Amino acid sequence: MRNHTSEQGFTLMELLAATAIGLVVIGAAMTTFKDTLGMTSTASNLADTTQNLRGGINLLIHDLVLAGREIPTGGIPIPSGAGALQILRPSPPGLNYTFDNVGATTMTAITTGYQKGPVIDLEATDIITLLSVDPILDTCLGAPLSVKAWNDPAGAGVPHMNDQAGDGFNVVNINNVKCPDGMGGWNGNWLAGNSSQAPILKGDLLLFTDAQGQNAIQTVTSTDATNVYFAQNGSDQFGFNQPNAAAGSITAMVGTVDVKRVIMYTYYVDPNNGTPRLMRQYNMGTPQALAGIVEDLQFTYDLVDSVTNTSPTGVLDLPTVIGANTYSANQIKKVTLHVGVRSENKSLRINDYMRSHVSTVVSIRNLAFVDRYVTN
Repeated sequence: MRNHTSEQGFTLMELLAATAIGLVVIGAAMTTFKDTLGMTSTASNLADTTQNLRGGINLLIHDLVLAGREIPTGGIPIPSGAGALQILRPSPPGLNYTFDNVGATTMTAITTGYQKGPVIDLEATDIITLLSVDPILDTCLGAPLSVKAWNDPAGAGVPHMNDQAGDGFNVVNINNVKCPDGMGGWNGNWLAGNSSQAPILKGDLLLFTDAQGQNAIQTVTSTDATNVYFAQNGSDQFGFNQPNAAAGSITAMVGTVDVKRVIMYTYYVDPNNGTPRLMRQYNMGTPQALAGIVEDLQFTYDLVDSVTNTSPTGVLDLPTVIGANTYSANQIKKVTLHVGVRSENKSLRINDYMRSHVSTVVSIRNLAFVDRYVTN
């Protein structure tokens, strides 16, 4: 008898079972591949965000370290008392804050803002405003520009205030007057600038200190070839130019007055339509985005009261009254900042954002310290 090879193939059930097993294996492989791509993409996005965050944090730390540089002890006097109007503070979008010139007479080197920022993921964020003096804008061998007050007779070719109303001052022409050492001219850096510094421009803040130690601050509203002007009302973005205020006005300046540029930086979170960013704003200028996506910005402060060296620590908005003691931002000796960021897209594997948090501590070397300590 002859044997015949069977031509019978797989049964339908065997084919369906093999197909099902193949589809399961392929599906598992594709899911793993997709999750891996998702995790890689999210991790890459988070790494970029964290890198941007660290860059922004470095700028914030730098500005915190310089806070208070050459700022008068106790802060800069601002227009207050009878006749004084409100003074605007740089604020996050949709929020319009002011510097306190009713309960206070000065603007401190650090102005806190506990939970004054926008609400991100149901949590309010903080803001902070920092002041320091421009270390670059000098005129003669590191000396600040000196001008004569309106009521002090000015010799020929000497920078001087224009009038009693304090609407500006004259910076004499560089070709006519030289520095005491014969190098450069009064307006060489101020009105022309150079490769290392910007000239005085509209929106800049200037600190005035006279021979009696009085201080005042003004907003530059315009300049020309030889003058810096301080117009009032709508031209002044802050509201520092108030010659009619009872206190803190430039009209109180007498004798020879030193003039320096003040640097103001404000940090806050901009909601940015659901993709919040850490912002850095110079004076009232256009804010600069430093990092995203930022979910959290918090500042806590260690204070020293200069008497017992015991003080509150925490999320305080200053000034504040605790018990019988009043604490102000002038007593800040250390700032702890915390910033939280998340990835731009959700992870496909965990169906949630990946998050990173950075916390650091900065000693404020230019502000209040004491030379006596309580021993246990």
